[in-house]
Amino acid sequence: MPTTVKDPGTGQPWSALRHLLDLLAQGAPPEHFTRPAEEARAANMGESEVAAIAEATQVALRIRRTLSQHRRREAELAALFDSAGDLAALRDLDAVLRAITRRAKLLLGTDVTYLSLNDDEAGDTYMRVTDGCVSAAFQQVRLGMGEGLGGLVAESARPYTTGDYRDDTRFKHTSTIDGAVIEEGLHAILGVPLRLGTRVIGVLYAADRTARTFGPDEVALLSSLADHAAIAIDSARLMDETRTALVELNEASQTIEAHSEAMRRAEEAHDRLTDLVLRGGDITDVASAIGGILRCGTLIHDADGGELARVGAEALLPPAQAVAASRAGGRAVPVDGTWVCAVLAGHELLGSIALTGRPDLSEADRRLFERASVVTALLLLLRRSVAETEDRIRGELLGDLLTRATDPGTLSARARRLKVNLDHPHTVFVLHAPTVPRPRLLAAAARTAQTRHGLAGTHHEEVVFVCPSDTPSACAAHLADELGQAIAAPVTVAAAGPVTGPEGLADAHAEALRCLSALSALGHHGRGAALADLGFVGVLLGDQADLSGYIHQTLGPLLEYDAKRGTDLLHTLQVYFAAGMNQTKARDALHVHINTVVQRLDRIGQLLGRDWQRPEKTLELQLALRIAQVSSATTQAGGPRG
Repeated sequence: MPTTVKDPGTGQPWSALRHLLDLLAQGAPPEHFTRPAEEARAANMGESEVAAIAEATQVALRIRRTLSQHRRREAELAALFDSAGDLAALRDLDAVLRAITRRAKLLLGTDVTYLSLNDDEAGDTYMRVTDGCVSAAFQQVRLGMGEGLGGLVAESARPYTTGDYRDDTRFKHTSTIDGAVIEEGLHAILGVPLRLGTRVIGVLYAADRTARTFGPDEVALLSSLADHAAIAIDSARLMDETRTALVELNEASQTIEAHSEAMRRAEEAHDRLTDLVLRGGDITDVASAIGGILRCGTLIHDADGGELARVGAEALLPPAQAVAASRAGGRAVPVDGTWVCAVLAGHELLGSIALTGRPDLSEADRRLFERASVVTALLLLLRRSVAETEDRIRGELLGDLLTRATDPGTLSARARRLKVNLDHPHTVFVLHAPTVPRPRLLAAAARTAQTRHGLAGTHHEEVVFVCPSDTPSACAAHLADELGQAIAAPVTVAAAGPVTGPEGLADAHAEALRCLSALSALGHHGRGAALADLGFVGVLLGDQADLSGYIHQTLGPLLEYDAKRGTDLLHTLQVYFAAGMNQTKARDALHVHINTVVQRLDRIGQLLGRDWQRPEKTLELQLALRIAQVSSATTQAGGPRG
C-alpha cells in the first residue's frame, strides 16, 4: 500500500499526487515534476511520505513519456497521411519525386534527403532528385548494385543505416561514391527501398552532416513514406505513360485523319479526272482540272516535248533531266520551283506534266499530282488509240483513192464521213525525210491532216498527204517548214494538183512522185515545190504540161511590161539571144543605137532579176521564148494551144 501523503501546506493527503496529475494534464516539462518531492522535503514530511511522492513522480514521468511518444506517433502518422494525400494528388513524375524528398526532410528533420531510381538496363541505381544537396558530383552519382549503402539497399530490398558512412566497413566503398559523399559532407545516412510488391524501383535516403544514430522509429517512418512514395511514383509514371500514349494516339489520330482526308481528296480528284476523260474531255480540260485541284499552273507535253496543253502558266520546255528522273523513279520531282512528273504507260513515256507556282508541294499533293499523271496517261492512250484508228481509216481511204480501188461516188462518201470534201480542189503532197523514221514523219503529217481536214498515209513506201489547196507551190513550201520544225529534221515536199473529185488524185500522186525525184536529183532537200517551180524540168516531167503557165512564170514580167508600156522588150530579148548575147550584133539586128540596146537590157535585168544572164536562167528564158514563138505560130495556123 502506498504511504498516505498529506498536503505540505495544509497537511491534507494526496495533494502532491494531485499536483503531479495537474502537471501531466498541462504537459509540463520533465523538470517541473521534481517540485512536489522537493516541497515535501522542505516541509519536513516523513521519510515514507517523501519516498511515496518520489515514487509517484517516477510513475508520472513514465506516463508523460508514453503520452509524448503517442503524440509524436500521431503527429508522424498525420504527417505521413498528409504526405500520402499530397503525393496521390500529384500527376507529374518530377513533382512527385521533389515532394517525396521534401516530405522526408520535414518528417525526419535531417540535413539532406535524396532519391535514386533503378536503371534495369544499366544494372545500377542513379541519383534522380535531391533536397538540401550542394555538391554537383553527388547529384550525378550512379551506384552499382551492391555498391555503397544505396546499392546495397537496392540489391537486398532491405533498409540500411549508418552513423558515419565513411568509417563503416559493412559497405562496399568506391572512389566515386566516397568522393561524392565527402564532397557533400555527409556522415549519418539512412536508406530504405522503394518497393512495388517484390520489385525494388529505387532508394529513399535521409542523411545528416554530423555522425549520429537513426532510431527504429525513424527507420519505420521513412520506410512507410517510401511505401507511399513508391505507389505515387508508379502512379505518376503510369500517368506519364498514359499522357504520352494519349499524345501519340492523338497524333496518330490526326495523322490518320489527315491521311484519310488526303485519300478522300485524291479519290475525288481521280474520280473527277476519270469522269472528265470518260465524258470526252480533251487534254486542255484535264490540264485545267489539275490546275484547279492543285491551285497551280499546268503544262502537258508529249513524249517529244511538244506542248499539248497549257493553263495558267508561261510557255516552258519540259526539263529533260527531270522527266528522265521522274520516269526512272516513278515519282514527281522538283526542279527550279517547278514540279515535273513523267506520264507513263508501263515503261513507255507518253509525255510529261509540269506544275508551276507551287514550289512547296506537300506530300499529299505530290501523290495527287502523280495520280493525275496516271489519268493523263489514260487520256493520251485513249487519244492515241482513237488517232491510230482514225489514221488507219484515213490511210485506207487514201490508198483506195490513189489506186482507184472503187467507184468515185463511194470514195467521195467515205471521205465526207471523215469530214473531207473532195468536191473542193485538193493537192497531193509526197513527203520525204531520210534522216528520221517514217512513222515519225507520218505521225506529224497525220496531226497536220486533222487540222487541215485532209488525209495522210503511206503509199509506195512514201508518206502521202492530201489536203484542200489550190496553191500547190506555196502550200508545199509551207508544209516543208512546218513539218521540218515538228520533227526537227529537213522534210522535202513535192506537190501536184490541184484536182477536184477523187478521179484525178492518182495522176496527181504520180506527178508528185516525179516532182520528188526531180527535187532529189537537183539537190533541193528540205524544200517544198511543184513541177511548175522546177522550170523546163517540170515541163519535161509533167504529164499535162502547162506551156502557157510556164511561159507566164518565166517571161511574165516582160509580157506585162510590154503590154502596159507598148514596148517590145520580148523581141529585144529574142534578138539578143539570137546574136549570141552580143550587144553589137544585137544593135545591128535591131537597127538601134548601142546605148538603146544597153538601156533595154538593163530594163530586162530589172524585170527578170539580176541573175537573168546566168547559164541555167538563160536556158529557161530561151526555152520559154521558143515555146512562146511556137505556140504563137500554132495559134495563128489554127492549131491547138499548149
